[in-house]
Amino acid sequence: MHRSAPRLARILACATVPVVLVAGCSSGSDDDKKNADSPSRSSSPSPTPTVAKAKFSKLPDVCTSLSGKTVGELVPKAESKKGKALPSADTNTSASCLWSGLDGFKYRSLTVSLKLFHSDPGMGTGDKRAQAYAGQQATRAATADGAKDAKTEQAGAIGDAATTVSTKSKKDGDDFRNQTVVARTANVVVVIEYDGAGYETAKAPDAGDLMKDAKAAAKEVVESVAKGDQGDKGTSSDSSDANGSGKSDDTSGDKSGDSGSSDEAKKKSGA
Repeated sequence: MHRSAPRLARILACATVPVVLVAGCSSGSDDDKKNADSPSRSSSPSPTPTVAKAKFSKLPDVCTSLSGKTVGELVPKAESKKGKALPSADTNTSASCLWSGLDGFKYRSLTVSLKLFHSDPGMGTGDKRAQAYAGQQATRAATADGAKDAKTEQAGAIGDAATTVSTKSKKDGDDFRNQTVVARTANVVVVIEYDGAGYETAKAPDAGDLMKDAKAAAKEVVESVAKGDQGDKGTSSDSSDANGSGKSDDTSGDKSGDSGSSDEAKKKSGA
């Protein structure tokens, strides 16, 4: 009997091992069940970035942004009083119109260009984008190929901000006086290019007179923009522009509709 007691103790000890293991596994399963039943913490969604809505949502008809009277005064004997609309991928955001004519030996060329910027969360407000583009256009006018004696000044009472650029150039032996007014009204940039020359025996026009007319034209176009539809139809977080891409009218400039489009037209018109 005494010899069998240790043996019996060993048997009982071994018999308790599975119970302990089972209890341990059962305890782990209960913990997993509790964790599964407890609601998981959901991460808070990042707030959607917003920017102020742009004031203007579309452009006016660029070729009617100036009255017939103004066109007649600035471009006597214009080939077309209605103007020539220059190519543009989307006239809702970028448009230009050209008038040119020869009155005797006096040549005049007038180009009006409009550029609209929508607000974009990733690119900034329409106003800031327009401001950057306006600066680029002023620099472009002052550094254009063949431009000499560039004079750049700030002009008041034209939109929210305006810059004038006066240069001289020579084409086919004739002296040209080139006047540019770059004005911004909210999220729209207005560029007026007014050039004049005297062919044969005619003298080159007075640069001061041309600039005075260019400023008057800029004011009139700014008023035309103000009369158009107001209010960005998209939401403040909408990153798409009217041409279907939020980055298509970036500040690098739109070759199809900005003031640079007038260069080709001037060549065709004989400038």
